[in-house]
Amino acid sequence: MTNEIEKLKMHSPDLTQDNIAKIRALFPGCVTEAAGEDGATTLKVDFDQLRQELSDSIVEGPQERYHLDWPGKRQAQITANAPIAKTLRPVREESVDFDTTQNLFIEGDNLEALKLLQETYLGKVKMIYIDPPYNTGNDFVYEDDFAESAAEFLTKSNQVDAAGNRLVANTESNGRFHSDWLSMMYPRLRLAKNLLNDDGVIFITIDDNEVSNLRNLCDYVFGEINFRALVSWQKKYAVSNNFKGIASVRDFILIYSKSDSFQNGLLPRTEASKVRYQNPDNDPRGPWKPVDYWNIASVDQRPNCVYPIVNPNTGETTIPQKKSWKFERTTHEKHVKEDKVWWGKGGKNSVPALKLFLSEVKDGMIPHNWWPHEEAGHTDQAKKQLDVLFDGVAPFDTPKPQKLLERIIQIANISQDDIVLDFFAGSASTAEACFRFAATQGVPVRSIMVQVPEACFPKSEGEKQGFSTIAEISKERIRRAGAKILEGECHPDWNRDVGFRVLKIDSSNMADVYYTPDDTTQADLLARVDNIKPDRTPEDLLFQVLLDWGVDLTLPITRETLHGKTVFFVAGTALAACFDTGVDEVLVKDLAARAPLRVVFKDTGFKDDATKINVKQIFKSLSPDTDVKAI
Repeated sequence: MTNEIEKLKMHSPDLTQDNIAKIRALFPGCVTEAAGEDGATTLKVDFDQLRQELSDSIVEGPQERYHLDWPGKRQAQITANAPIAKTLRPVREESVDFDTTQNLFIEGDNLEALKLLQETYLGKVKMIYIDPPYNTGNDFVYEDDFAESAAEFLTKSNQVDAAGNRLVANTESNGRFHSDWLSMMYPRLRLAKNLLNDDGVIFITIDDNEVSNLRNLCDYVFGEINFRALVSWQKKYAVSNNFKGIASVRDFILIYSKSDSFQNGLLPRTEASKVRYQNPDNDPRGPWKPVDYWNIASVDQRPNCVYPIVNPNTGETTIPQKKSWKFERTTHEKHVKEDKVWWGKGGKNSVPALKLFLSEVKDGMIPHNWWPHEEAGHTDQAKKQLDVLFDGVAPFDTPKPQKLLERIIQIANISQDDIVLDFFAGSASTAEACFRFAATQGVPVRSIMVQVPEACFPKSEGEKQGFSTIAEISKERIRRAGAKILEGECHPDWNRDVGFRVLKIDSSNMADVYYTPDDTTQADLLARVDNIKPDRTPEDLLFQVLLDWGVDLTLPITRETLHGKTVFFVAGTALAACFDTGVDEVLVKDLAARAPLRVVFKDTGFKDDATKINVKQIFKSLSPDTDVKAI
């Protein structure tokens, strides 16, 4: 047994290796060790053996099969699996309530963000809402360049991030117009699916241009069996008289669940729906509405629902001839016994109706796939809502209305401390909707917004107001919306969390020598003793450790000075971290006495080799359950 402290990997997971591990768990004989191009031994899949295991279920060669394909699909699959050597750097000065908030705002490429969140939020997100580029010919798409091998990509990605530089125009003249859009969406949806919990759900707004391709893609990623609805949302209430052709006044919302565990929520019952319930006979059970006794099924289809019914007031008997009754005889007799049969205002109807009481129906209304603007808002309303927040002039042209997002949150069946993710955040309409839902329902909702720092268009309203990027607009919208909501009446059970931690995607905190030690010469080691970049702070290091270890990025963080060294404690004893130099055994023993679940030190931070060698033994003696690692 070695006393060497295990090092954290400090990069996002390699999903290809994860997939190989899953195959190995199912078919151990199909995974073997083989030398790679660099001579290193790694796990490889023996496809000949795997074909043998699945011999009755394999489609070989050019056989016809139904599947989704496009130029660039294979490259997009590699993109989804490739690891990246990036990190999230905290920015306190741009955050609100950094130390206490449960919300995150991640600034950077959303594909990189999704990769970085894979371990921390795997299976923990309840709802995802995204409003991606619609691919109208005037949109930007993300040009992902992750097609090389995992090792090459890991090296290449460890460069300073030129934020937003991979956004390129996708015009209709591009010969791969639809293919490039699919290649952009596929890896993001693949990674997003991993983050959803078993009863999670994703909502995606889209228009006519890509709705068919998006549905096929979602069938491929989430499974056709998990399709829930294709909603038509009436985004406009009027059409310009100058429009030529057939105007579109609706967008689509695709809804897919992670699995069949998802149960949608109900919508609040409207006053219009309540009006249908009246009480013409002053029934003490309250308002009710009549339900037709006839069935749409014929007497041949439902012979068990064919029997005579007698009106007790007139003695008239009715026997179904074409349509059957809706209820079996025993159910009808139960209705009679409970005085739920209605024979009309004068009591002389030949066919009864069932009295359905408002008190007996569900607490809400079952959602359907047509959302008129009166119920779900419209684009003009969304713009005006943003106008109000920004002193009369909105700095963003295409926000989504709060009514729409609040309806989506209700249907997602959000409960306390559920996580909502939007990785095409735009003006952060989703963050405001989460605040509003929590403030009115008293149900704390955690949100994660992701937005690339895309430059505002020259002479746009955003630029005129001093915003250089869309991400800056997003953050300011959250600040203003949160403050405005707190000014109003809030549910007493709400925790009033309208804050957010700003985390910016950047190159790894670790120098190249950390990732490629075999390529480092003795001279390099002498010239560069520390493997951490000189411009990085201890808090930068802490957040990369949280990512690597899969620890929640919103947990409370405190810092203490122990024996002259700064020590971070995350959620009490969830993690202890010291990145100072000169760490001695006195400090190590003090930390071990606190029995943290995890502890991490800087590999070059120990006072001497003896201390470094003894660290694991000290923890094994005083806190054997602590996971000890170094960077």
